[in-house]
Amino acid sequence: MLNGKTILVTGGTGSFGHHFVDYVLAHYQPKKIIIYSRDEYKQFVMANEYREHADVLRFFIGDVRDKYRLHRAMQGVDYVIHAAALKQVPACEYNPNEAIKTNINGAMNVINSCLDEHVKKVVALSTDKAVNPVNLYGGTKLVSDKLFCAANSYSGGKEPTFAVVRYGNVAGSRGSVIPFFQNLIDHGETELPITDFRMTRFWISLEQGVELVIKALEESHGGETFISKIPSFKITDLAEAMLPGCTKKEVGIREGEKLHEVMVTKEDSTHTYEYEHNYIVYPNYIWFHKQNIIPGGKLVEPGFEYSSGTNKEWLSVEELREKLKTDLDKH
Repeated sequence: MLNGKTILVTGGTGSFGHHFVDYVLAHYQPKKIIIYSRDEYKQFVMANEYREHADVLRFFIGDVRDKYRLHRAMQGVDYVIHAAALKQVPACEYNPNEAIKTNINGAMNVINSCLDEHVKKVVALSTDKAVNPVNLYGGTKLVSDKLFCAANSYSGGKEPTFAVVRYGNVAGSRGSVIPFFQNLIDHGETELPITDFRMTRFWISLEQGVELVIKALEESHGGETFISKIPSFKITDLAEAMLPGCTKKEVGIREGEKLHEVMVTKEDSTHTYEYEHNYIVYPNYIWFHKQNIIPGGKLVEPGFEYSSGTNKEWLSVEELREKLKTDLDKH
């Protein structure tokens, strides 16, 4: 579906953007991939990395806060992946106005530009922190998710359609626990700090995250939230996998941090369908038509919750060690 098409990725110089570009270049023959971001140095580095694809990649300096620049960048674009956001929880807590400007106002600018420039499909990246949020970052992403789903009412069942992809911290990405632990290990530490010994997380690789976005591009009719079915792990097991025999010190849960990642709430169970490899939370709006429910799924049980703490699939210490070798080597 991406052959001969123009795709724009906001925040495209990050980890997701690199893997998305790799995936699309390996599986499709796009007309153009536009990297839209505000950091000229990261764009310079990325352009050098993809010199052999200079005929396909384009780099636009711009901020999602700037609606005029977005309109210019969107001209002739078929598909948009919205990955730009302020993501660091402490930074958002300390700079709430800036988080709102990027994560909420920026989302509105992306939506309006896509509507005005007649983009075909839009997929926005979400986070587990948008589910029952306990910090400002999660609150801004909840609003963003709602904006993208509701945007389908403005397009009136025509193009563009808007969908959301939700996953937690990607294994090995910046800000995740793996590089934090690895830095301590590299400096000779034999004790790893654990915020809470009960803490669990989902494991998703960047490749799986990109594949879920492609799935949303291919299958969405508008308003869906796509969530991968992925295994859970205990943070204590991750520490053991990374540094066998290490001492673990419980240091206390941080402000805005959760014990478990939740991807689907009990309240959303009434309109969530389970498929072989993923869940889809369908929009609960009057404009959503039941015939747009993707075949092959079944409605989950009332009160169902998809949480890393109650997941059916778990990674052992040995499996985590193997995942660290395979998944992170691709990052």
